[in-house]
Amino acid sequence: MADEAHLSGIAGRYALAVFELAQEERKVEVLSRDLQALKQLLAESADLRRLVRAPVFSRDDQARGMQAVLAAAGADALTARFVQLLCSKRRLFVLPDVIRDVETLVAKQKGEIEAEVTSAHPLTDAQTVELKAALKDKLGREPLIATKVDPTLLGGLVVKVGSRMIDASLRAKLNGLRTALRGAAH
Repeated sequence: MADEAHLSGIAGRYALAVFELAQEERKVEVLSRDLQALKQLLAESADLRRLVRAPVFSRDDQARGMQAVLAAAGADALTARFVQLLCSKRRLFVLPDVIRDVETLVAKQKGEIEAEVTSAHPLTDAQTVELKAALKDKLGREPLIATKVDPTLLGGLVVKVGSRMIDASLRAKLNGLRTALRGAAH
């Protein structure tokens, strides 16, 4: 059975159920591929996001819409059945969270760990490779790096892995210096 300690709520339960079913059917990679395609489609289509999130659509409308999307994407029957189940239970709104949780389960199965990296400026390919190697040495597992840019960091980066956070940003260093100076002034 997959480790469910990090999953919670409705999305976590659905993610664990479909992941375990995919394991039984030896279709974890297929499920992962299909959900990645859905994630991409959700990112690109405001209409699809509205269909998934808005409660104004009936079960049948959601089911028909998702069936058309999945057919066009060439999704496997397992994925199609799962999404239809979400539609029939009026739980389609949890699909983005289910996708995230399944990604986590797949990464864990592969011995990978997710790392969220926020930097002041976009990282170059060389910096990403160097960071990935450093994290692998530190964590002992292959990191899957998701990057974000936050100009308010001023410089450096913040790395989040699970519940751990490494803040090597210029903003954090300046805040620390400000705190130290305030303490010295009193």
